[in-house]
This record gives sequence, structure tokens and C-alpha cells, in this order.
Amino acid sequence: MPESARISVPTPAADPALQPRLVVTDLDGSLLDHHSYDFSPAAPWLARLKQMGVPVIPVTSKTRAELIPLREALGLTATPFIAENGAVIGLPPGWCHARLDRPGGGQDGVVIKHPGVDIGFIRARLKVWRERLGFQFSRMGELSVPEVMEITGLDEARARNARQREGSEPLIWHDSETALEAFRAALEGDGLQLTQGGRFWHVMGRSADKGTAVEWLIKRFTALRGRAPLTLGLGDGPNDITMLDTVDQAVVIRGEHDLTVEPNNTSLYRTTSTGPTGWAEGVAHWWGRDDRRLETAEERSAAVL
Repeated sequence: MPESARISVPTPAADPALQPRLVVTDLDGSLLDHHSYDFSPAAPWLARLKQMGVPVIPVTSKTRAELIPLREALGLTATPFIAENGAVIGLPPGWCHARLDRPGGGQDGVVIKHPGVDIGFIRARLKVWRERLGFQFSRMGELSVPEVMEITGLDEARARNARQREGSEPLIWHDSETALEAFRAALEGDGLQLTQGGRFWHVMGRSADKGTAVEWLIKRFTALRGRAPLTLGLGDGPNDITMLDTVDQAVVIRGEHDLTVEPNNTSLYRTTSTGPTGWAEGVAHWWGRDDRRLETAEERSAAVL
């Protein structure tokens, strides 16, 4: 092609609207339908965010074992994850620091961080307090696979994965509200905390929650990219509140439950729809006008011509 026929496409100037961005999201009842675990209503926005180069990070009560197939299905294998409500952080290779992170092993090939305490300690203390004060509850580890399937609607393989705990223990509370507060106080004396999810209460270390884990990942992102991201968080349950208070913009997805979800974030949007439809509604509310980020090279070339 003659030199005179070549078209030079200028590099766009830096645009404040193109600040690095990060999405952190709950799964059950948010990105995933509460009953069917379907995410198809959110799929167009997931594709759009991927095109924009925006990491979407699952922040969930699910286990690492549960997340291996889910990250594949959602197309999120290149992004980190936060499992067990903040007790487990998984870093893919692109998010690792050469001096700070040992190479990941296992089926998912990620580096694992454990901000909280070991599952063995949690189960030991639960046993002590149940025997000492007679609290009535059922631990996830005590439930059979068929019982987990019945409670959660998971198939057998996923129910088995849900029982592979590393840093938290879900439980079903069978006692009174007064006993629950006494139980909470007992756990706090052991350096543990109790948080409420959609189906279970979750016991974990005091230093491990969704908000603390998200804050850690934001700092890691900033160190790797050299610039702090604009962050968006989406969730539907009380265990999402710390996460929603950590981000710049928050979305409370209308839940299929009667639980109170009251973050303190002043940049807050509440959806009218539930599940992945509400998830898409929330993302569109905050970022739906950022079409400049989706211009392809061909579109810019056409504009120059």
C-alpha cells in the first residue's frame, strides 16, 4: 500500500471517564438467581465489562471448591475471588506479586490467602459452646450431602463442594433470638464473628469479612496498576454490607427474603428487580452511560475517516 494511502489513527487522550474500574459482587441472589443459579440476564453486562477490561470479582459465601466450575462458567478465571465471606482470597497469576506470593497449586492454580482462622479452630469452639451453653444449631459439616442439597437446591457435586470449608462454618440456627445474642458474644470472646447470609449464619474469624477482603484486593489492584480504581459493589444480604460500605458506588439488589440490608454508603442504589436482572439494573444505573469505553479501534478509525 502506498505511504500516502495509509491512515494514521491518533491515540485517544487520557480521559477521566476511563479511570480503572473494578466490580465486586455477591453471587447467590445477586449475580446468580437465588433458586436456579442462572445468570443469563446478567450475561450481556458481563460481556460488556470484559470488553471494557473491568475485572468482575466474585465475593461470596461459597467455597473455593464451588467457585472452580462457577468461575469457568461465568468467564471469570482471570480475576481474583473472595470465598467464604472473606475467609479465603484467591489470586490468579496476573494478580500475584513476585516476592509476596508463592505459585498457586491445586485444580484452580491460584495463590490462596487466608485472612481469618483455620476451620479446625472454628469447629472446635462451636463444639465447646454448644456443650457448655446448650445452643441449638446445625453446622454445615454435620449435614449430610442430601440435606445440603435439600436446603440449597444444589446438585450432589455442588453440595459436596459446599462442605469443603477452609475458613468459615455455615450453620442453621434452631434457638431463640436471646440465645443467638449470647452465642454471638461467646464467639466474639474467641475472636470469631457471626454474619447472616441468605440461607445460613456464618462463623468466621473476626478479621475476615467481605469488606476487609475487598479492601485488600483494591490495594493490590492499585499497587499493580499504579492507580486506584473506581469500585462498584453489588449484593443482596446482610453479609454484603461491609463490602458495600468499602466501595465507591453500591447496589443493594432486591432480595427474595425479608432481611434488612442497610449500608452506610451514600452512593447507593436499590434495584426494583431481583437476582441477575437486578444485577444488570444496578450496573446500568451507575455505568450505563460510559459508552466511550466500548469504542472499538474500527469505530475510532471510521470516525477519523
